[in-house]
Amino acid sequence: MQVEQRKIKVWDPFVRVFHWSLVFAYAIAWASGEDWAWLHERAGYFILALIGLRLVWGLVGSQHARFTDFLFGPSRTLGYLRSLRSGRPEHYLGHNPAGGWMVIALLLSLVAASVTGLMIGGGDNELWQDIHEGFANLTLVLVITHVSGVVVASVLHRENLVRAMLTGSKLRRGGNV
Repeated sequence: MQVEQRKIKVWDPFVRVFHWSLVFAYAIAWASGEDWAWLHERAGYFILALIGLRLVWGLVGSQHARFTDFLFGPSRTLGYLRSLRSGRPEHYLGHNPAGGWMVIALLLSLVAASVTGLMIGGGDNELWQDIHEGFANLTLVLVITHVSGVVVASVLHRENLVRAMLTGSKLRRGGNV
């Protein structure tokens, strides 16, 4: 049975530039943490600025950029996760429910890491440094989980989600949500 497919723009330029800028800024922040404090700080400020812009865009941006498009309740999210195990996962044109909650978890963890970094204030405040490092490590775990989820979803849905985040386009199939 042949399913009709056509390319459709999903991720607008802002979402794509935000995403890859955030990847780059986090990588710089992570790599520069111990040795290049000035670069680490600037990357943290840049991350906060990016997240501030993304929060605004999540309210007023294009359809699939809006939080209302991809934040689903627990039953829908659990249903999606169950559908992954079935081998016939529900397909979403924008973020799937698990991906939507991962976006929120990553944003919150990055905000917490950035704000606790500000609390260190250039001093030797060991408590804030420990909390900051904890959130930085949590963010790394979330990033690894996110990338793993992208790989799994790409395979199960038979679509290249990395390419979609580069080009902005996905294939629309019959039955997309």
